[in-house]
Amino acid sequence: MESGIPSISPVDDAGASAQGATATGGAGFVRDHLSAALARIALAAPGTLERRDFVTAVGEAAVAVLPFDSIAVLLYDGPQSLMLYSLAGTLPRGSGEGRVSLDDFSPGIRPERGGRKRIDDLEPVLSPAHKVDAWWGKQGLRSAAWAAIEFRGRTEGFLYVTSRSPGAFGPAHEVALGSIATVLALALEHERLSVADLARRRRLDAVDQLLPTLATALDVREVFDRVSQHVQPALGHDRIVLASQTADGRTATVHAAAGGPDVEIPSVIDLGAGPCPSREEWRIVPDFEEETDESLRRVGAVEQMRSGLFVRLWAEPTGSASLVFLSRQPRQFCDDDLPVAQKVAAYVSLALSHQRLAEEHRRAAAVRERASQLEDRVERLRQELDGSRGPARVVGRSKAWTEVLAQAAKVARAETTVLLTGESGTGKEVIARFIHRGSPRANGPFTALNCAALPEQLLESELFGYERGAFTGATAAKAGRIQQAEGGLLFLDEIGETTPALQVKLLRVLQEREYQRLGGTRPIKADVRIVAATNRDLEKAMARGDFREDLYYRLCVFQIHLPPLRERREDILPLAEAFLQEISGSVARPAEGISREAEGWLLSYDWPGNVRELRNVLERATILCDGGLITTDHLPHDVAVRAAAGVERKGAAAGDELDLDRSERELVVRALEATGDNRTQAARLLGLTRPQLYRRLRKHGLAATRRAG
Repeated sequence: MESGIPSISPVDDAGASAQGATATGGAGFVRDHLSAALARIALAAPGTLERRDFVTAVGEAAVAVLPFDSIAVLLYDGPQSLMLYSLAGTLPRGSGEGRVSLDDFSPGIRPERGGRKRIDDLEPVLSPAHKVDAWWGKQGLRSAAWAAIEFRGRTEGFLYVTSRSPGAFGPAHEVALGSIATVLALALEHERLSVADLARRRRLDAVDQLLPTLATALDVREVFDRVSQHVQPALGHDRIVLASQTADGRTATVHAAAGGPDVEIPSVIDLGAGPCPSREEWRIVPDFEEETDESLRRVGAVEQMRSGLFVRLWAEPTGSASLVFLSRQPRQFCDDDLPVAQKVAAYVSLALSHQRLAEEHRRAAAVRERASQLEDRVERLRQELDGSRGPARVVGRSKAWTEVLAQAAKVARAETTVLLTGESGTGKEVIARFIHRGSPRANGPFTALNCAALPEQLLESELFGYERGAFTGATAAKAGRIQQAEGGLLFLDEIGETTPALQVKLLRVLQEREYQRLGGTRPIKADVRIVAATNRDLEKAMARGDFREDLYYRLCVFQIHLPPLRERREDILPLAEAFLQEISGSVARPAEGISREAEGWLLSYDWPGNVRELRNVLERATILCDGGLITTDHLPHDVAVRAAAGVERKGAAAGDELDLDRSERELVVRALEATGDNRTQAARLLGLTRPQLYRRLRKHGLAATRRAG
């Protein structure tokens, strides 16, 4: 072929003989063989995705019904450009690129969109000025026919047949050519859909390469550049952004961005008052500059982007996060890109879910670790304080007391001022020492001052100290408790008993961290932590004007309320045991223990004086028992009366289920039987003295029936 006209392959001998048959067979022959030819084409088309293979099948089938010297398919590959596919023919092989323009055809033979055309004599219509006309004339072609290849109103190209004989094609051939073109259009559509589906699957398969990258990352932002690199071949973009929008739709937060280092995307984008594109499932923006939506125009203006594809992330709890693909070219994205973008978004969503679960697991583990550390800290401090003597011992396992210790352990590590509240005798100084032991100031001094124990003038001098000559009798300067507690903790008990004048000076210590001695002129730095305590209702005192509001709020940065002993009865017996051990070192004959009856009375008593009263009662009972067991006889009258009343109330509530007298009688009988009626051994077994045992024998009518031990 010359002048860029593509070659056409010669037919074989069978094709040539068929050509002769169709030339002589007429319309009847065409009708008889057309159905078979069309069936052959229809069967061949779905069997391959290669266009040249199935258009070749068209030529092989058409040779049985059309008397052509050449047959060709021309398919559009541009608005004015056609790709020529050789099917069959007897014309010689030439050379060329296989592409012609509509301008290469003269108007007389130029194919037109829609319908069919037959030319019985080419000689008068060919124009040598056009390449196709010149070539057809050189080959001696005299007649031609063509039919448009159309599918659903869209012209894909043309089917051409030519012959060296004038009038070679009749009306029947023209109809047959149209039928073949129709089947060819269906085959081409099948090929187009198959190729598109294959390309779509290949693009989606390419996205699967994201999985190994995202599976190993606990933070999507760290691998976002690699996400862009993996997605680029399947979905071209200039920038990919992970962003979420606020509830009011006015700002967008950029969590990650990748695709190009030339422009830095701001972390927050002002969207104005427009609607949020990310709240839609997806959205394609052909051109940001043509958008009427202000928020979208602002998104495109960030990096002078022209088109975008938004896909919402389903893993984001608020539904406001999106994956955004951006391009500097307008109309870069189409509906075919949506499945790829949605699959990328699904993988990113999965990675974010994994990331969120990992973060929650880390937070939960951190919380458990902190709780464990706090428990260890409380236990360590408890053990340290349990090993000491005096009022600093921390004893108790009740839930209420454990919560107090947990709060104290938390605040101990800070420099925060603490206010301890609760009834008198609940152990506020014990908790203050506990806080001191657990603080960074543990190596510093612990200094306590009871504000209710001294009159105002003495309290002020005791607290702040004084200079020589500050008042009559001040013959030398003296450091106050604040200075004595330097580097440590100052515990101010009964802070509610201070006067307003002294409260003003205390407020300065808390606010300015400085003070002045009485009679002094220079300020002194107060390097001290203050823990205050009160059994008064300071809020009511503020309402009466007895306590300054500003001082209250300075003291009450962290408040811990200590429950009364009656609300933590499970701690009574452990406290009693600890007090007996403590008291044993200061008396000549320590108590052997507490009888069960006395324990019941201790548990039934309400302890208005709380822990302090419990210790005093046990110290008195230890002296009275003279080395034996502490019984109800050794308890103070008030304790005995109120405890007995409590036991009676409980007994009445329990009905017949609890009979203390009967239980006591059975225990005495069993002890005597176990010891062979030896009164001394029975008393020891019951934890009683011999006189106490004899009183119970007489009480239950057992003395006359038993011999003396």
